Amino acid sequence: MVVIHSNRTVLAGGIQEAFVMMENGIITGVSNTPPGTNGYELVDVMDQLLMPGVIDPHVHINEPGRTGWEGFDTATRAAIAGGITTVVDMPLNSSPVTTTVKALEEKLAAAKNKLHANVGFWGGIVPGNENDLEGLIEKGVLGFKAFLTHSGIDEFPNATEADLRKAMPIIAKHRLPLLVHCELTDSIERSSDQVRSYSNYLATRPKKWEDDAIALMIRLCEKYDCRVHIVHLSSSNSIEQISRARQKGLPITVETGQHYLYFNADQIKDGQTQFKCAPPIREKENNELLWEALKSGIIDLVATDHSPATPDLKELQSGNFMKAWGGIASLQFALPALWTAAKKRNIAFKDIVKWLCENPAKLIGKEKSKGKIAAGYDADLVVLNEAATFTVRENIIQHRHKLTPYLNEQLYGVVAQTYISGTKVYDNGKFVQLNTGKKILT
Repeated sequence: MVVIHSNRTVLAGGIQEAFVMMENGIITGVSNTPPGTNGYELVDVMDQLLMPGVIDPHVHINEPGRTGWEGFDTATRAAIAGGITTVVDMPLNSSPVTTTVKALEEKLAAAKNKLHANVGFWGGIVPGNENDLEGLIEKGVLGFKAFLTHSGIDEFPNATEADLRKAMPIIAKHRLPLLVHCELTDSIERSSDQVRSYSNYLATRPKKWEDDAIALMIRLCEKYDCRVHIVHLSSSNSIEQISRARQKGLPITVETGQHYLYFNADQIKDGQTQFKCAPPIREKENNELLWEALKSGIIDLVATDHSPATPDLKELQSGNFMKAWGGIASLQFALPALWTAAKKRNIAFKDIVKWLCENPAKLIGKEKSKGKIAAGYDADLVVLNEAATFTVRENIIQHRHKLTPYLNEQLYGVVAQTYISGTKVYDNGKFVQLNTGKKILT
């Protein structure tokens, strides 16, 4: 038995001294006094914060097929270096996309001996694949992802309302979530000649696209009683309609991204394509309203939407926002970026754990085994120096490419140790045990 002692352990009752007992990958007990038996290994982290491992349910690992963009090895190294013990892989931008059983099997095979964190898998909804859904569910996908606008990948076309009406009864029957990229495009011409201008890019993806898409998903959620999860909310205009839907008891959950909370449009200079994402990072006033919705519980969780690409696809040389790949690379900095922004707002750390651990566990159907420090839960833990700072430099980045908008930012929250299933995998900047992650299936 291994016992971790911290004077500051994040528990359901608050931050308090605790001895956390671990055996066979499971937390067997939590006590404010040492175990009464002998023969255990004691790890004393003293005043460092002991918290549950972070769960990031929105990660594009891109393997197989586009491993040059990221890959299981580099993504899960970055995860454990950042205190993330579980990620869930999106059905794109891998090739093939995860819309059939055969494609899922290829992905599972590609992950062999490369998982340094636990990894779950979302299936995809595309036109015409409704007959594949039951098979994907049997194989263990945790839910499904659909786009309502072009995904950026031609192999993953957007789902129409008619496609969703075929898929949602199947998903609802199994009580799995449907994750939706909510943007409904229109036919209005918007100028794109000022290709280096961020304000121009922002104008090409208006809030109305998100608001209309979310209104559609609320209607479909009510009709089919299907769990709907709105990913990466960026439009504050939709907060009210989401709140009304929740008050009606509809099974709708919402995430936003760290980048929508940490950055705002006023900070982004022309040509800085490392900031390009869709929906875009909006104005400061909008982002402050996202914070209010997060604090009030209308937004449930925060996830990175880690969507890396090669530097040439990001058009760093040209600074062309209209051509650059849309995606923020940030997986390793999920915890410190959110904590740094939250700290400025005097937000308690227990809320960070709710947004990064507890509520993501509920989304993926693992709320009885992950996301908390409690007896019977998986021994996925993080030791954090939350008052310490570090500067994001290329030499510490574990993502395949060192391209991130967080480069040179000073962040609070230094991950000292990461444990997966009770095994220490990361220790003060060093990987001490690799390939300990597991596939997370239903």
